[in-house]
Order: sequence, then structure tokens, then C-alpha cells
Amino acid sequence: MAASSAYKRLHNLGAKSILKSKKLKEFFVSNAVNHANFASYFRSHSSLSQNSRYGSRYINTKHMCQLVNSNDKRMFIVDTYALVRSLEAQGFPPKQAEVLTGAITKVLNDSLESVAYFFVTKPEMHSYEVTRESSLATFKTEIQSSQEHHFSLLQRETEKLQDHIEKLRCELKYAVDKVTAGQKLDLNLERGRIRDELHNQSTETSKLTNKLDKEIHALRAQLESQKAEVLKYCTGTLVAISAVGIAMARILL
Repeated sequence: MAASSAYKRLHNLGAKSILKSKKLKEFFVSNAVNHANFASYFRSHSSLSQNSRYGSRYINTKHMCQLVNSNDKRMFIVDTYALVRSLEAQGFPPKQAEVLTGAITKVLNDSLESVAYFFVTKPEMHSYEVTRESSLATFKTEIQSSQEHHFSLLQRETEKLQDHIEKLRCELKYAVDKVTAGQKLDLNLERGRIRDELHNQSTETSKLTNKLDKEIHALRAQLESQKAEVLKYCTGTLVAISAVGIAMARILL
């Protein structure tokens, strides 16, 4: 990846004639550095960038070429002096070797900056984990506090409802007892009234019965007397008829 980026960068710089040479291509193949090695090297030295995202980066090298600015605070993973000498040994002129070395160095620095943008350092990761654990602990504490608060509110509401239900139960029992007592009193009064009425009716019935009995006895006595009168008149009539008959018989005889 770094070799292809350097190839494109040199193409933009107008070094087409240099890139067409077979020696330059062989140099890129033999000296290309793996992008994963850049990332691992950056992560191992990322503790140097705690104050800023792109902090001061230094590397102790034996030699630096003239293309590298001494005031440019960058961390180089390439020995530019040795690279220039290697390119010159491959047949490149000194000027072209320096231009190519500067382009490769810039590409590598841009690659490191890209890696630094997309990756975080171990201290940052540790700080993030600490912050996340703290947030989780705070959230857990808030959840527990909220649950306890809601549980206490629910318990108080339940106690209030139980007290209200007990009060309603007592009121209902009192009302039922009151209604039952009233009904019992009414029933007793009605029973007494009915008993009195029955007694009065019994008395009246007894009086009527006695009166009827008296009238019946009087009628019987009257019938008996009338019967005796009838028998008396019948006997007299029969005696008279018999006497008349006997007299008529004597006259006729």
C-alpha cells in the first residue's frame, strides 16, 4: 500500500520517466513496508502523543538527508540518508534520489497520520474503558436507586390501598349490620302485628262461632216447639175427622 501510494505521489510530481525504469520498480518491491507493520509500530510508540492527536514525534537516526527539515517534528521510520544512498547505488542521480526519498517519507508520514486518525492509543482506550465503567456503575446505581424509589412508592400506595379497602370493608360491614338490624326489627314488629291481628281474628271467630251456636240452638228449640204444635194440630185434626166419620157412618147406617 505504501509503495503504491508513493508511486501515485511521484506520478503527480511529474516523475513519469523515473517510474518507468525497471530499477525503480524493483526498489519499490524490495523496500516496500507492510501497512500492518506501520500500524503496530505506531501503536507501540503511541504513548508519545498523549498531549495531542498529532503530537511531537522524534526518532534517533544516525544520519538525516538535507531534504528533512530539522524543525519538522515528525517520527520517521525510514533512514532517509541510507535510502538516498541506496537509490544512488541503484543508479539514480542524487537529485532524483532525494526527491524520491522525500516523496516516500511524505507518503509514510501521511500513512501514519491516517493510522493515528483511525486508531486510538492505549491510554485513550484505557481512559475510555474507565469512563465507560464509571458510566455503567453510575447508570447501575441510578437504576437501583430508581427501582428502590419506585418500590417504596409502590409499597406506600399498596399500604394506602389496603387501608382504604379495610376502611371500606368496615363501612360495608357497619351498613350491612345496620340494614340487618333494621330488617330484623321490622320483621319482629310485623310479626307482632300479625300475631295481634290473628289473635283478634281468633277472638272474633270465637264470638261468631258462639253466636252461631246460640242461634242454631234457638232455631232447634223453635223447630221442636213448632213440631210439637204441628203434631198437636194434626192429632186434633185426625180426631175431628175420625169423629165426623164415625158420626156420618152412624147417620148412614
